[in-house]
Amino acid sequence: MSMPGVYLTEDDYNFDIALRRFKKQVEKAGILSEMKKRQHFEKPSVMRKKKKAAARKRLMKKMRKGSPA
Repeated sequence: MSMPGVYLTEDDYNFDIALRRFKKQVEKAGILSEMKKRQHFEKPSVMRKKKKAAARKRLMKKMRKGSPA
């Protein structure tokens, strides 16, 4: 895995465009979400409970979407 980075050439002098490209790379790499997740320690049992709840939520959403109303 490589770290996101933006290399500028002589033609690229617009900082705003470079910053936007860098932000997009950081978001795509998932660095911010990983940082927020690691900010506080979470017990393994709590992680399992959250994972199970998220799976249940996805299943319910899929069932609602698939059933004719």
